[in-house]
Amino acid sequence: MSKYDIIIIGSGLGGLECGAILSKEGYNVCVLEKNEQFGGCFQTYQRKGHLLDTGIHYVGSLDEGQIMSQYFRYFGIMDKLKVRRLDDKAFDRIYYRDHIYDYAMGNTPFVDTLSRAFPEERENLQRYVNLLQEVGDLISVDHLKKGIIAVEGMKYFGMSAAGVIGEIIRNRDLQNVLAGSALLYGGLKEVSTFYQHAMINNSYIEGAYRFVDGSMQVSLELINVIRANGGTVLNESEVTRIFVENEKVQGVEINGEERIESGYVISNVHPQRTLALLDKSRSIKNAYISRINSLENTYGIFTLYLIMKPGSYAYQNRNLYLHGYNDVWYDRKNYPGHVTNCMISMQASSVDEMHADVISILTPMYIDELAEWKDTLPGRRGEAYKLFKQEKARQILEFIRQHGIEFGDAIETMYSTTPLSYRDYTGTTNGSAYGIIKPYKCPQIGFVSTRTKLGNLFLTGQNLNVHGALGVTLTAMITCAEFLGQEYLAKKVGNA
Repeated sequence: MSKYDIIIIGSGLGGLECGAILSKEGYNVCVLEKNEQFGGCFQTYQRKGHLLDTGIHYVGSLDEGQIMSQYFRYFGIMDKLKVRRLDDKAFDRIYYRDHIYDYAMGNTPFVDTLSRAFPEERENLQRYVNLLQEVGDLISVDHLKKGIIAVEGMKYFGMSAAGVIGEIIRNRDLQNVLAGSALLYGGLKEVSTFYQHAMINNSYIEGAYRFVDGSMQVSLELINVIRANGGTVLNESEVTRIFVENEKVQGVEINGEERIESGYVISNVHPQRTLALLDKSRSIKNAYISRINSLENTYGIFTLYLIMKPGSYAYQNRNLYLHGYNDVWYDRKNYPGHVTNCMISMQASSVDEMHADVISILTPMYIDELAEWKDTLPGRRGEAYKLFKQEKARQILEFIRQHGIEFGDAIETMYSTTPLSYRDYTGTTNGSAYGIIKPYKCPQIGFVSTRTKLGNLFLTGQNLNVHGALGVTLTAMITCAEFLGQEYLAKKVGNA
């Protein structure tokens, strides 16, 4: 029977980052992944020799000296990653009401670019980006150097994203343009917090990058770090039970048979799933279990992958957000089952920098659209499921054509994934793309602490703070600070 200092359940970004941090700091860690492939939303899979990214299409704050770059530098992987900086003048392009608007990189260019379309809003746009930066600065490199992982920003969690934009900006079209990339955080008009909106948008305005040849490289480099520091990373090792004895976690069972012991367990899987695996204990009250199980999750994503014929379609070094109605916020109540908005992202390839190889198109979808197949497994969902996906793909391509984007005969073949794919391959509840909702009206409801009432069981991952590469990395830091101390860890990263 194996014994480790710390077992980490799940090899998504949060689990691998915790493994890298703690193994670098001398802990004997073991990361367990149920699937064959590591990486969670950072995994890249292959179809006929083409690389298809699962969930990460671009990442922000990656310029030298910015926060995400600093974290990757501490891990020792920044110089090993193949990345491409997106178009300075238009890293995101918003299609709204028959017009096209660009997000430029850098606060001043961002304001200047949108002010050309909305000159009367220049002063308000400046106020807007200043507020984004105010939130982004809560997790600056300067704070790390002073021993602080993040400055408390609860007031921004209690502010509505749509509400704050509406208070600052008078022009309704510009309000929608500034919310045009809300798909990035599962944005809902009546729910989403300004903290999420600002943290994510500020990071992209700072420095937006794509991974060249797939985001999986981040996962593989972090695994190399863990193993180089004596840690263990195992795939096809599903945790089927978390053992509790004498009100302490003793270890886990994998694949229903083997027991592995540890002094601590960190779960990177959804808190609801974690509690389902956990032995009953007096420390974990029924009220806590009920609260966690009652938390709502964000919507999922239907992704259509277009495999393009070689040299047939020009690569665009930006992301496109297309909107079909007067309100950019996703609203399934009024348009159930309809494609009302989508994001188009072209994967960067080192083989041909001038032409697109794989184009990913993402549109929101709740898992209840797939109720007919909810009890099925990948590859065994039947012909009706394939027909459903084909019809959704047809709708998406028609929606795109209405915005003047035509792929013609440049498409070689198509693949697609649904929230069921997310559920089965990344372990997310109901195939949610962004985890637990933190509603601005009562943000405390959606917060889950990295600590549990069992002294040696900890949580990490996108469900605890903010999702996405930056939010998950921040949460991994907070989880690891429980072992290493905030000041020590923050200074170690800040001075890397």
